[in-house]
Amino acid sequence: MPSDLALDTAVTPVPDSPGHYTTNLPDAWSWNLPSGGVLMTVALRAIEHTIADGTFRPVSATTLFCNPVPAGPLDVRVEILRRGNAAVQARASLRAQASPGTDLEVSATFARERPGFELIDTAMPRVPDPEDAPLIVEPRRSALGRNHYPFLDNFDSRLALGHVWWKPDWPAGAARYGRWMRYKIPQRLADGTLDPFAIPPIADLMPPALRQKLGPEGPHFHAPSLDLTVHFLDPTASEWQLVSVWARRARAGYATAEAEVWGADGKLTAYATQTMFLRKPTR
Repeated sequence: MPSDLALDTAVTPVPDSPGHYTTNLPDAWSWNLPSGGVLMTVALRAIEHTIADGTFRPVSATTLFCNPVPAGPLDVRVEILRRGNAAVQARASLRAQASPGTDLEVSATFARERPGFELIDTAMPRVPDPEDAPLIVEPRRSALGRNHYPFLDNFDSRLALGHVWWKPDWPAGAARYGRWMRYKIPQRLADGTLDPFAIPPIADLMPPALRQKLGPEGPHFHAPSLDLTVHFLDPTASEWQLVSVWARRARAGYATAEAEVWGADGKLTAYATQTMFLRKPTR
């Protein structure tokens, strides 16, 4: 059964401790461990709660992943760095309650809309509509003895660009990969638009672009996140989001990639970048 991101990443203030929050993240958002994008969402919800002003919306956020974080009780502490009339800048540190120190840190800017000109100098890739794209059913391998990754059960996922990477006999090409993603339990704000905190979990899906360049016979790898930056752009009412990834470079055991997130309505929902640590699979 799918899980509800909004409920699972909600935070609870700690009494008499300003900027201090707890939550209990279930295993439903895990690969082998919880998705880094989901952990980022937890921290952003704590920042939003501390700002306590709905006229400020997330504009950008960067997460540094310092240590692996297990599912279960989490502790978040928020510090407001600057509060202005137009923007608030804040920092949140998150750790597993059993951890001795910070496991990840998020720096974020929330801002009010202001008068100004509009400009866009990119275009949505030409890909099949989600209804016409083939369903993605990824293999459910797990290093922890499970037979599936729970994270995948929360989405409908369809191939928009590239090849089904785990199958043999397809030609290597550009390091580009696109998939349509839709939450099985819709993540919407009161005005009907997509909750921006639903974006980090789907932006944190960049490694398959590397496989497109390496081809089916290329080296196997795991690619844990070292960092993830998300710029929150156009509000969209679309349930389907196209995550279009380009991995520009891999060298010296690291890789970098970028992603554009487009609503099926043609809105540029977000832009994200990520650095990954490349390592050999443990099995």
